[in-house]
Amino acid sequence: MTQQQPGPIHLTCYKDNHLTVNFEREVACLDGTPLKLTFKAYSLLAFLVRHPGELVPREELLLHVWGYTADIRTRTLDVHVRRLRKSLGSYGISYIETIFGIGYRFQPNRVTAQHEAPALTLLRDAEPGSQWRMAAGLAQ
Repeated sequence: MTQQQPGPIHLTCYKDNHLTVNFEREVACLDGTPLKLTFKAYSLLAFLVRHPGELVPREELLLHVWGYTADIRTRTLDVHVRRLRKSLGSYGISYIETIFGIGYRFQPNRVTAQHEAPALTLLRDAEPGSQWRMAAGLAQ
């Protein structure tokens, strides 16, 4: 029996100890400061954040972010990941993990002090078919 990987999480907002992504407004902030991202860099970040902890193959990222088919060979993804990591500063490497030869994985920042509540919470409205939301100890 094969274990299925979870599908993307459809969020309106993602927030952890350092990174906030508002998917409706298409804005990302790091430690409260808005990130200056190109449209493609934001699209790449948003796609990865919507698949937390999942290994996303290169081909899937190229298809969903750039619209490229699997037969196109390009280094544009690697260049954009490098620039996105640079925008994320010292957190870049911890947020975006490279799985060489396969793809990338977004790792949410889950470091909290012992007395704090977990930094990452999934919220879902009570109605069937409603979307997931993430919050970090803040009332929404």
